[in-house]
Amino acid sequence: MFYSVQRGDLQGKKLLKINEKYYVADHGIRESVFGGNMRDINLVLENIVYLELLRRGYEVCVGQIPGGEIDFVATRREEKLYVQIAQKIESPETEKREYGRLLDIRDNHPKYVLRTDEFAGGNYEGIITMHVADFLLSDAF
Repeated sequence: MFYSVQRGDLQGKKLLKINEKYYVADHGIRESVFGGNMRDINLVLENIVYLELLRRGYEVCVGQIPGGEIDFVATRREEKLYVQIAQKIESPETEKREYGRLLDIRDNHPKYVLRTDEFAGGNYEGIITMHVADFLLSDAF
């Protein structure tokens, strides 16, 4: 019914033994227990992207960095993706938080910010910005 996702220390390159995140295997369960998914849309979007990454064969962990986290670090064979999810980015503070965390990672693996707002799309200092639906429908991953 639930997936437990470990946190990975991106500086020390090891999995942490505490503070796992949990994702539900079926949104119907969450809706029947809590109702009102729109109130927690960011959590729902994270859950959907997590399940899609699993479906595509990625191993997924939550990336831990000083001062925050990366929603997903997805690996499959030699591939690695970093993914941040934000419903909307409506302020400079939100933009700095979502993109800044990815900019702090100093490697050349692809980095994505997935959004639902009308400005989703393009590139922000090398970080690919996509609408969540485009990511889910893409066969490039």
